Amino acid sequence: MMERIILDDSRFNFVPKVKTAYKAPPGLDEKLIEEISRTKEEPGWMLKHRLESLKIFREWHNPRFGVDISDLDLGKIVSYIKPDAKKGTSWEEVPGEIKEAFDRLGIPEAERKYLAGVGAQLDSEVVYQNIKKELEKLGVIFLDMESAVREYPDLVREYFMKLVPNTDHKFAALHGAIWSGGTFLYVPTGVKVPMPLQAYFLMSNPGMGQFEHTIIVAEEGSEVTFIEGCSAPRYNVINLHAGMVEIYVKRGAKVKYLTIQNWSKNTFNLNTKRSIVEEEGSMTWVSGSLGSHKTMLYPMTILKGRGSRAESLSITYAGPGQHMDTGSKVVHLAPYTSSVVSAKSISLGGGWAFYRGLLKITKEAVKSKASVECAALMLDNRSKSDTVPIIEVETDKADVGHEARIGRIGEDQIFYLMNRGLSEQEAKSMIVKGFVEPVVKELPFEYAVELNKLLELEIEKSIG
Repeated sequence: MMERIILDDSRFNFVPKVKTAYKAPPGLDEKLIEEISRTKEEPGWMLKHRLESLKIFREWHNPRFGVDISDLDLGKIVSYIKPDAKKGTSWEEVPGEIKEAFDRLGIPEAERKYLAGVGAQLDSEVVYQNIKKELEKLGVIFLDMESAVREYPDLVREYFMKLVPNTDHKFAALHGAIWSGGTFLYVPTGVKVPMPLQAYFLMSNPGMGQFEHTIIVAEEGSEVTFIEGCSAPRYNVINLHAGMVEIYVKRGAKVKYLTIQNWSKNTFNLNTKRSIVEEEGSMTWVSGSLGSHKTMLYPMTILKGRGSRAESLSITYAGPGQHMDTGSKVVHLAPYTSSVVSAKSISLGGGWAFYRGLLKITKEAVKSKASVECAALMLDNRSKSDTVPIIEVETDKADVGHEARIGRIGEDQIFYLMNRGLSEQEAKSMIVKGFVEPVVKELPFEYAVELNKLLELEIEKSIG
């Protein structure tokens, strides 16, 4: 008999009772941006960048692909909320009600057991940030983005929105105007961080937007693993998440970026993630996307250097009322580069899973290898799944493979398992676990357990 996991979604779907120091009125204008920039004590170039981004945001059109965002009224989104707390470097410094919120998510416990450092953001500001002292001595910088802008202005300016410019799309411009919080992680040459670092983002107010900015710079020969976790309670009004991640992988460096996002079903998740990899560098994305009302997310890797590598493993779940438009983009610019994309999706209860990918091999990328595998599993007749894997190859001196499979869960499989004593829900859970196993096994053990629990919870709620 399969052991039944006791599930408790109150851990994720609770409303933190946290005092607010400042809450901006809905909408966005120059006065608010100038006020935020002044409060954060930013240099002039950052304020100029914000105001330029606002101008582009106002002129730019909505994306002409992905999910329908016609019910997202940006004029009603509260773009900045400052919690009533100063940033702490120990959990004892964090106000009790905020610490309780992160306690319920297991963040302090995870930090003690298997993390090298944690950043915790509530609404628009980071309220906790810490890194092991031995890593600081090696020169690793792990700061909230505001502190990094003040303490390392030249270093931040070298990388801030250089991979994703504010002209990239409307929500990149919005992000450039109102970003707040996030992480700056710098790993010096040759330093190999032995344990993952983590950032956790929690929204606690209805109708708000969260716009954290993350930059990771892995210098030559360095290695680091970074975990991103996201959650928010469910409200009756729409929330927006439009964060941004920029990752710079230098010669021979390795970066692994893990995401488990479980936004509530009232959240639009319109995130942008991009990395650039130099010679013999390696970039790995591993993501589990379960939450949100609608998501558009396509982590992109640019293989710039000879022999650089990219891997993207993802599992997307679309349940009742969800439209998950996710995928992966890889651009090969140099010879002897390689990439592997493995994307899996599950749709259930009328959910809509959409894979949208791009693989481009330029004429300079001779002797390169790439493979794309998309697999979609539908658990009932009400759900939908679509796959649009765009592949552009400009040279005949490259090896490219592609496989796509879309199918419904087999009634014979369920019948077989139920004949051996499992309920229908247990049978479907077992099949789903087997389906996602290649992605889950890439996660650290504790996070693999977490992702399995979340998937089983979603399936249990949908099947009843």
